[in-house]
Amino acid sequence: MLLRLDPAVYEALARWAGDDLRSANAQIEFLLRRALKEAGRLPGDAGPLPRRGRPPGGPAPGPRRPEGN
Repeated sequence: MLLRLDPAVYEALARWAGDDLRSANAQIEFLLRRALKEAGRLPGDAGPLPRRGRPPGGPAPGPRRPEGN
């Protein structure tokens, strides 16, 4: 789906998404779902937002070392 946004609006959205550790796409979906829910228009069969990214609980991987060292 193509979405045309004012570049300044997109930049603000991308910064907000980064602050929330989301992609811009995930941030748009989060905001749309919240607006639909507040307006009483979120379909009952809309599932929860899927969890993306690394699973919680494990340590973050360290830097990779080049092979052969």
